[in-house]
Amino acid sequence: MHRQGHPVARCTVERLMRELGITGAVRGRKIITTIPDSAVERAPDLLDRNFVAAAPNRCWVADFTHVKTWSAVVYVAFVVGTFSRRIVGWSAALSKETRLALDALDMALWQRDRDEQPHQRGELIHHSDAGSQGEFNWSSQHL
Repeated sequence: MHRQGHPVARCTVERLMRELGITGAVRGRKIITTIPDSAVERAPDLLDRNFVAAAPNRCWVADFTHVKTWSAVVYVAFVVGTFSRRIVGWSAALSKETRLALDALDMALWQRDRDEQPHQRGELIHHSDAGSQGEFNWSSQHL
């Protein structure tokens, strides 16, 4: 619209497109990072979707995503401490395998030990999404 000489706010275009039910063109193919598997038993949600911790090392949440680079797609797993909202561990790899999630968790445990704030046995809840891609939920058993 700007190139055609019509000054219009981006939010106005977004609103009008939403009202008309249209979307812009997306280049490239969509990368799916998590494929839910209804046959796999889900771990219970011990947090009840309440991602707030009263003290450090009580609750960590984890997930992974992808980053497109010039040469390949890189998958990045991360662990966030809900008390400080700080990334306490991360890992990157070219594939979505279990090791990606476990490396991020191992880094988080190592980092907290190095900072002289190790987790106490039985106090830390490691929460991840319900996806089964790469058996990410298996990492909670790694603790």
